[in-house]
Amino acid sequence: MSMTDDDAEILAIARAGFLDEAQEMLRQFEQGLLVLEGDPSDSESLNSAFRAAHTIKGTAGMFGCDAVVSFTHEAETLLEALRANKRQLDDDVMSALLESRDQIESLLGEVRSGESDPEVAASSAALAARLRALLGQPEPARPAATAPVAAPQTAEQAQQRSWHLSLRFLPDALRNGLDPLSFIRYLGTLGEVKAIRTQTLAVPALDALDAEACYLGFELRFDSDASHCAIEQVFEFAVEDSDVVILPPGAAPAAFEDLATRRCGDDADARTALFDCWQSMGISFEVRLEAPSTAAEAALAEAAPPPIPHIERRAPSAEGEVKRGGDRRSGVGERREGGRDRRAGDETRFVRVRADKLDKLIDLIGELVIAGSGAQMIAHQEGAEVLLEATQRVMDLVQETRDGTLALRMVPIGETFARFQRVVRDVSKHLGKEVELIVTGGDTEMDKSMVDSIADPLMHLVRNSMDHGLETFEERLATGKPPSGRLALNAYHEAGAVVIEVSDDGRGLARDRILRKAVERELVAEGQVLSDHEVWQLIFQPGFSTAEQITDLSGRGVGMDVVKRSIEALRGTISLSSQVGQGTLTQIRLPLTLAMIDGFLTMVGGVNYVLPLAAVAECIDVPTECSNPEEARISGTFNLRGEVLPWLDLARFYGVKPDFSRRRSVVVVRDGPTRVGLIVDRLMGEHQTVIKPLSSIFQHLKALAGSTILGSGEVALLLDVSGLFAAAIEGGHRARQALNTHLKTHKQH
Repeated sequence: MSMTDDDAEILAIARAGFLDEAQEMLRQFEQGLLVLEGDPSDSESLNSAFRAAHTIKGTAGMFGCDAVVSFTHEAETLLEALRANKRQLDDDVMSALLESRDQIESLLGEVRSGESDPEVAASSAALAARLRALLGQPEPARPAATAPVAAPQTAEQAQQRSWHLSLRFLPDALRNGLDPLSFIRYLGTLGEVKAIRTQTLAVPALDALDAEACYLGFELRFDSDASHCAIEQVFEFAVEDSDVVILPPGAAPAAFEDLATRRCGDDADARTALFDCWQSMGISFEVRLEAPSTAAEAALAEAAPPPIPHIERRAPSAEGEVKRGGDRRSGVGERREGGRDRRAGDETRFVRVRADKLDKLIDLIGELVIAGSGAQMIAHQEGAEVLLEATQRVMDLVQETRDGTLALRMVPIGETFARFQRVVRDVSKHLGKEVELIVTGGDTEMDKSMVDSIADPLMHLVRNSMDHGLETFEERLATGKPPSGRLALNAYHEAGAVVIEVSDDGRGLARDRILRKAVERELVAEGQVLSDHEVWQLIFQPGFSTAEQITDLSGRGVGMDVVKRSIEALRGTISLSSQVGQGTLTQIRLPLTLAMIDGFLTMVGGVNYVLPLAAVAECIDVPTECSNPEEARISGTFNLRGEVLPWLDLARFYGVKPDFSRRRSVVVVRDGPTRVGLIVDRLMGEHQTVIKPLSSIFQHLKALAGSTILGSGEVALLLDVSGLFAAAIEGGHRARQALNTHLKTHKQH
């Protein structure tokens, strides 16, 4: 039967799901190993790593990814030896297992691309041989199918390793994405399928046939040295959609009698056919073909041998299979009562959703917010109380919908932090340094798109700290420090932003060396006096480096300009602080989301400006010391309840005429520990802000984070508080000129 386009699409979706799940399993595999390295007695971490490897191997076998199955089996075997205390954990074993994780990822990459690389295959073979050598097995253990046929086994030897498997797949197996052939194919990795007979008694008449239902069963003779548990685990992914009975080598005839009763019930013809099938597979014994017919025989049958070893699950009779298969509706209904919907655990609480679908939903919610604001404005103009109440109710629901939708994209940053445990381990061993990684604030949530984008800048900062920040073992002892260096990752929420800190207790930044290098490159004038903050900012100049020796890991300053650009592309800021001999702290401040925020709408010189509501501390009247209309001052200081704060007149800062015809106000905003008063012409109140990106012409403006559309259709500019402070300190001349051009163009349109 040829595969249809729909079948191909379903298979492609299932394969993509397998690859995504495999990545999660690789993270679990790596995390378990790293925890185990720190605490070799943690058996749960070892079991977690083993389960991850086994899941990858089993699922890969279902999709016919033989290279993944073969290599993962080698790593799983070594893990099983650790679990059974047949091998002790040491540096060689840990390094080999972590390299195995990377190799599995490479093999999965081949599955994703559909292309094979001979170098990857060679690397798999070399690493597999290394894994076997760690177990004292220089030669791979081949299944019986590949053994030379010139060494025949005795009948007794063959009987000692010959298992009998009886498989029945339930009607919904195909609908639930299972392929019976994949399980049989995977058995070949544990031994050799010597005989197989397909059972078709459950197939109904053509007029009652459901093309999507599965009616097949299989009887197999399987030669293997594997354990009962290992064979049982082959079918763990089909536990809800199959009935599997495993008879061990040398099973008594009475066990086959019980199996016949389980499969055929009281149907003597079916029992006869089943025993004929077994005899054709080379199983010969004297058994009763017909079912017990008298009470005495039934009692005798009940006193027979113990129950057959099998995987516990619902075991329908052959008659029941035909009945459910013939009526699709009853089959589906019964599965929902007794099948998948009864499952508990995480898989019933999580649903995979494509990222682009979620982005589209958030875009639609944004348009709904804008449309709702327009409806609310019209309601205010009409003045009808009933209409005002209705629109307010709608806007409340829109806000709840917006918050719930944005929460779908919020993920803990701890998932990103966890990646660096492996990086710290590998780099510290490469450099010969002892490094302790301390992670705090891993439950701090931020937008998924930002989590993905922040990974590379954080990677560079971590490598920088380890390569140039932390001293060697001998240097730390000489300076009286603990021999193990401390590298810390921390995250927390502050004033509507996410703050991520990377700190170390290393040697710190050399201020004099930075200044000397800056003078050589003519970035600063000879003798120019700079504050510590200004000196540290020189690190972010393109190509700036004070490293005496370039390494393949990092260079203090080399690439830091790229880090800064990456952070600023996310509307964030990055800053440094350092003390010689004490260490360095790098602080990244990012917005919570890039889509929608709660804003505070103001007006300055006829232009609407939005401030992030989380950054607004309070609003007050303009103090007398900064309210003289005849003084054209842009900034100054004022007294706020005994605290001296700076103020900035936004109208004069942006080169427009202040509106003195109405009472002006000061909006006190905060950026971390810094508080500044912004003088505006008019306060408009809270506003749900859908952030729209500015044109590329204006993206260099640090003081603006984007724009938004008001309910009236007017455009409002979103102020970047951190960028505004920086622009004000630098004078903001370039920003004012570009903004004036933008406003003139906007008025013309």
